[in-house]
Amino acid sequence: MTTLAILIAALVFIVTSTITLATVPSYLRELVHTRVELAVHKVVDQTHASRLPAKLETPSHVHLLQVVSEDGKVLAASPDPHAASPVMTIQADRREKINIAERRLPPVRGEDGGEYLVIARPVHTPQGRATVCGAASLAEVNRAVAWLHALVFLGTPLALVIVGVTTRAVVGLALRPVERIRAELTEITGQDLSRRVPVPDTSDEIADLAAATNHTLDSLERSAESQRRFVADASHELRSPLSALHTQLEVANAYPDETDWQATGVQALSAADRLTGIIDELMMLARLDANAVVQRRVVDMSRVAQEQVRRREGSRAPIVINPCKPAPVYGSPIQLDRMLTNLLDNATRHAATRIDLSVEVADGKVIVTVADDGDGIPPQDRERIFERFTRLDDARAKDKEGSGLGLSLSREIAIAHRGTLAVADHWPGAQFVAVLPLYEGEP
Repeated sequence: MTTLAILIAALVFIVTSTITLATVPSYLRELVHTRVELAVHKVVDQTHASRLPAKLETPSHVHLLQVVSEDGKVLAASPDPHAASPVMTIQADRREKINIAERRLPPVRGEDGGEYLVIARPVHTPQGRATVCGAASLAEVNRAVAWLHALVFLGTPLALVIVGVTTRAVVGLALRPVERIRAELTEITGQDLSRRVPVPDTSDEIADLAAATNHTLDSLERSAESQRRFVADASHELRSPLSALHTQLEVANAYPDETDWQATGVQALSAADRLTGIIDELMMLARLDANAVVQRRVVDMSRVAQEQVRRREGSRAPIVINPCKPAPVYGSPIQLDRMLTNLLDNATRHAATRIDLSVEVADGKVIVTVADDGDGIPPQDRERIFERFTRLDDARAKDKEGSGLGLSLSREIAIAHRGTLAVADHWPGAQFVAVLPLYEGEP
């Protein structure tokens, strides 16, 4: 950053210096030229009016004026001892032109000898043809140009050094909070996400950066804690059927003659099915968490609901489905079917006599409602039941083999399809309402 600032400053100084060196000296010489030209023009006007005095009045910053005849005689001049000699002679072929030259002259009017800008202009006088000459010292111009060169060639490097040192100090001071943030971030590891970076009390972009970093660390800490709980709960849920399966097979192996192998096989198959269900739900949750790309197409939720009712004929609690028109949703047919399967499985576990299922279309939304006539869900637990591996005491008493993942997975599926899933007020029992965007031709 400091190097960039120095390069920019150097570029600015180079451009500025180039423009200055190209324009200022010529401007100063043009100023001297204008002064001398005006003084000469004034003398020419006096000559035309036949009012030419012997001693010419010399304006400020013009050091010498002369009127010289063709034979070199000084007809009028400034009141200066050195004005008695002509300062400029004009060749015959240039007597009709205005002549401009730089000449070295002896000291004039207190000025040291040196370079002078001399302007000579032909004029007609009563004594015949003559030349009006004016001269002004270039000493001030030369001194100014010398100082300008010194300023450019010596001051520019010094200015760049000052800019570099100042920029480095200012940037270092401004980025000191960033260095503290960086140092703290290097100390934060996955084993300890409780640390936070210092937030400077400056109310600027760096303070906003530190606050945003802490917000990200908060999210990471919550995510890591959730992941740890998820792993622990998943391990516990997987251990239960594995332990049961292991115990059954161990007992059967120890007492082969007394074992009912058909019953043991049925129990082992049931444990394996439970394991398969838990693993399937975990894999689907993992894909949803990772935003994995799944195959999507238009899915008619009415047909999905009707297929679910057909598959569940003869179940413990009959499903009453309200007649409904097509309700297209753009999404994954496997995930949407799994969402409805989990909701109906939950309703089947808790229903007393029946389950009501409806699919409606309203205001550009597809509304899927699953209601049972069981004991219902306390208001304080209506959000908690969507947490992973969460099972209420009533649910554990009714079904010891549940995993606590079904409702969580159903909500994740609804969210992945830009929808919602919530518990609505209903009596008796519980009512789950899934709202999904209606497909209207654009995915």
